[in-house]
Amino acid sequence: MKTFLIPIRTWFTAGARIGTQPLTATRVPPGVFSRAHRIEHVPPRGPGLAVRIANSGQAMEALQQTRLRLCDEFATITGSDSAVAQCYLAENDWDMERALNSFFEADMESVFDVEDKEEEGNRPLSKRKADHPEETDDAPETKRRMNPQNVHCIDLTEEEPACSSSTSSKGSEDDEGDSKLSLISWNVDGLDTLSLAERARGLCSYLALYTPDVVFLQELIPSYAQYVKKRAVSYLFIEGNEDGYFTGLMLKKSRVKLQKSEIISYPTTQMMRNLLCAQVTFLGKELYLMTSHLESCKDQATERVKQLGMVFQKIKEAPDNVTVIFGGDTNLRDSEVAKVGGLPAGTIDVWEELGKQEHCRYTWDTKTNSNKTVPYVSRCRFDRIYLRPAKAGPQMAPEHMALVGMEKLDCGRYTSDHWGIYCTFT
Repeated sequence: MKTFLIPIRTWFTAGARIGTQPLTATRVPPGVFSRAHRIEHVPPRGPGLAVRIANSGQAMEALQQTRLRLCDEFATITGSDSAVAQCYLAENDWDMERALNSFFEADMESVFDVEDKEEEGNRPLSKRKADHPEETDDAPETKRRMNPQNVHCIDLTEEEPACSSSTSSKGSEDDEGDSKLSLISWNVDGLDTLSLAERARGLCSYLALYTPDVVFLQELIPSYAQYVKKRAVSYLFIEGNEDGYFTGLMLKKSRVKLQKSEIISYPTTQMMRNLLCAQVTFLGKELYLMTSHLESCKDQATERVKQLGMVFQKIKEAPDNVTVIFGGDTNLRDSEVAKVGGLPAGTIDVWEELGKQEHCRYTWDTKTNSNKTVPYVSRCRFDRIYLRPAKAGPQMAPEHMALVGMEKLDCGRYTSDHWGIYCTFT
């Protein structure tokens, strides 16, 4: 029996579409919808050959549909178009996680290069450099990289001495005396590279303004996280991953002490999502902090509900003497909460508990926020804060909630396509 290799090529013509993205007349990169298929050659025996060809055609159609779906998902996650999605997926054997890592590891550091060079240029010559001219920018690269004099750190709380880790003794006493816990949760949209350095600086400005004790961040990328860590010297920074895009948790060193942290994987996620947890003490009180970015898009509701179930299970497992706070970009629709049986016993939705105030309802609001150019108006309460007070001892309660990031930056854009949530607890 002879076997032939029949190469099958797929071409797109002008006006063809994948999802909603138009494509020009372009041949698909090798490996996208092109693969050699083996078809056994047998002597014609009635309809047998026709059946084999038909089956092969059906298999090819199924393969195309699968890859179209992967392209749509990749484009949604990355904010790119279908052509970019095809290239990255094809280069990574249509493995979504590998393709996403490859996309996000592309030289993102350059986004912040201009920012850092401007800081270097505006920085006064240190006394050490004046005394040791051999350690100027002409020094060997390795030596300059290892020289701590070149690390330019900005204390985000330097204008609020009472909250800074380098305060006077009086300031420290005032800091310890404030028993309210403050928190910001924000999807910072690090995947959008447009004006990214200006928007990252905008986030730092809000952190300096509010000086929260705890910060939950979603959609970080490595370069964005490094940018914030470099400036947030009064915070301990915990990352939910090392590559791709991920969540982060920041703890003010002077008030919140980390006991341990863990990353819990969502086993069936298609978007690299997980649950980042930290056990901490806040002025002697035990807290269990959790943040996550649940699966995006309406058609991923089943996976999102599974992930929410895992979050709720962790809340249920927390000891009675521990206060649990979860915050993040949940992408939830209200009906999806009901699908897991509602909130765990004793757990409250902070926005609902504070009276469902309309001014801080919509955290994703294309009617007001122009960062994303979309042909529709979408107003959703994707970002949420849940609180389960300790069942024993003093109980924590929500006091105040507001949206932040609603002012345009000098670049003409907002800090993110999401509004941040600022909360205080007593």
